[in-house]
Amino acid sequence: MTAKDPGTGRGRLRRLRGWGGVTAMAAACAVTASLTLLPLSHQGDDVFGPQVTGPGAAHALQARADTCTDPEASVRPGEVDGDAVRKIKERGKLIAGVDQNSFQWGFRNPESGDLEGFDIDLVRAIAKDILGDGGKVIFRAIPTNQRIAALENDKVDVVVRTMTINCARLQQVSFSTAYFQAGQQVLAAKEDHSITGFNSTLAGKRVCTAEGSTAYEALEKESFGSAFKDKHDGTAADEDRLTVPNQLDCLVRLQLGEVDAVVTDNALAAGQAAQDPAVELKGDPFTTEYYGVATKKGANDLVARVNKVLVDYRAGGADSLWMKSYREWLEDGLPGIGAPPAPKYRD
Repeated sequence: MTAKDPGTGRGRLRRLRGWGGVTAMAAACAVTASLTLLPLSHQGDDVFGPQVTGPGAAHALQARADTCTDPEASVRPGEVDGDAVRKIKERGKLIAGVDQNSFQWGFRNPESGDLEGFDIDLVRAIAKDILGDGGKVIFRAIPTNQRIAALENDKVDVVVRTMTINCARLQQVSFSTAYFQAGQQVLAAKEDHSITGFNSTLAGKRVCTAEGSTAYEALEKESFGSAFKDKHDGTAADEDRLTVPNQLDCLVRLQLGEVDAVVTDNALAAGQAAQDPAVELKGDPFTTEYYGVATKKGANDLVARVNKVLVDYRAGGADSLWMKSYREWLEDGLPGIGAPPAPKYRD
């Protein structure tokens, strides 16, 4: 990963803030949606491929407690070229499933047209290690509910898209060690003082989540009497109103007054609050979750290689590539993080 001008990112972030009117944000999302469907080429070898479609896994399989007790533990770092790594080298490009709608994580900069963010920096670091050039990446935009399907159907080599490591998902994909710690939290309008967090104040409220997200799973376990499932009774008004393909759609629903609150990772919600000063995080995070780089199930050579990249990415303390990327993209919305999560490995 090439180091960036430390002042550049924050300047861009400040200029991008304050989208906050309903009309302005809806227009911005309409532009984003059109970009998702168009293959674009930016920054040399970067290619923004077609959006992944097709059958997906809306809900992950539940893992058995006796086979998954420490989901964040991954294979040890290594450089052995197995089938997965050789395939990437022979192609000459890393195909990465990412988001282009999550401000600060993976988003299309409206000024330059470039794909940027914390997750994008990590993708480039992986490409640089495997292929010697961080620009040798094919980016493919995938919605939240298609992340697992994209790997299972060989549409991408890796998914780097704020994807939480958990036992259920480990039944379908393999994960690297954790590269970020987040937690589920409630996002709502600042002026709505009736909602105080993930608690009984959600009773009777309309809550939006992304399909296939850990937020949806949390509400399935405890909804506090909120409405969070679409009726799907054949009327257009009920389609994808509460459960949406992409998490950013929830912000638009909130701005339009179609929902009362959003439940999502606080890391993503912080970016949305930066986009719209009329919304804010409510209460405290009610889970602890770790993001990992996902690969196809059993691609252990690629997982080991990504874990090696993450060892180097974390090294250097305050001067590490991880901390530089954090200061560039996330520090304003998520201050006070002094280090990445420590890796855990299987014995």
